[in-house]
Amino acid sequence: MQEKIVILTIHGIGGIGKTTFARLIYNDPKFNCYSQVWVHVSQRFDSNKIYKSIILQLSGIECLDNERQKIRSCLKELLPGRKILIVLDDLWDDHQFRLEELKDTIYHENSNIIILVTTRSELVAKRICTNVQPHKILPLTNDMCWDIIKQRSGFKDRNDKEQLMGIGQEIARKCGGVALAALSLGFTLRSIGQEIEDWMKVKDSDIWNEPVSNDFCLSNQVLASLKLSYSYMSPSLKPCFTYCATFAKGHKIVKDDLIYQWIGLDLVKPTSLLSNMQLCEKYILQLLGLSFFQHVT
Repeated sequence: MQEKIVILTIHGIGGIGKTTFARLIYNDPKFNCYSQVWVHVSQRFDSNKIYKSIILQLSGIECLDNERQKIRSCLKELLPGRKILIVLDDLWDDHQFRLEELKDTIYHENSNIIILVTTRSELVAKRICTNVQPHKILPLTNDMCWDIIKQRSGFKDRNDKEQLMGIGQEIARKCGGVALAALSLGFTLRSIGQEIEDWMKVKDSDIWNEPVSNDFCLSNQVLASLKLSYSYMSPSLKPCFTYCATFAKGHKIVKDDLIYQWIGLDLVKPTSLLSNMQLCEKYILQLLGLSFFQHVT
């Protein structure tokens, strides 16, 4: 039987680079002639929210109706005769019926539709992808993680490279082949100080050996590296970062809005050298450097 729709899946643990890989495909010139849609799904699977996001991105008009049949009808009017690339980023739900319903709703026989799914679950990847073999993102090598750390930490500009080489390579091995761990640790190493002892403290931290409660399919190395990065944050930045937990994962944060919220909640204290606004700009750059924030493209 001919498959109704082309579905490609990318799976792997959190922080391994699935979304980055999907973004490279999404931005490939080969898809310039496609109408493009990007939906962040996350843990709570809400089919109406997914369909409404597709409608908005295809038509530029927000669907205000919450009746499922009307939402589907509106979606079906937009699909015929179009070439469409839809990315469903960070899909968790492995319920077979809901996944089949999702495929059936998006499918239209007179359209050329490609769905690209990223997920942390191999089971989800296999269940939603019936016509193409799921692609698993493999861990980076230790050398690749070391290259990322060197770039992020400003290693090439240091005068003590020979003394730091072994320490840095050991830290890279602790990343477990996960790009996110290397990115956050590299920036942390740039920020914490210029002494060899500062790098030694990161390498020998007890955080690497702490037991973790892992409900998010993240490796222990990623959790430890993010916790380490948080522990080295300045006390003034921590409440601003913690406040960001009020936003749902994948939420597009408007920088100026966030700055005014931080200031309005009195989370930012001006110094003799920097104003509130200057501090907020500095904090945002730090969170971007740690990969806790990402630019929306």
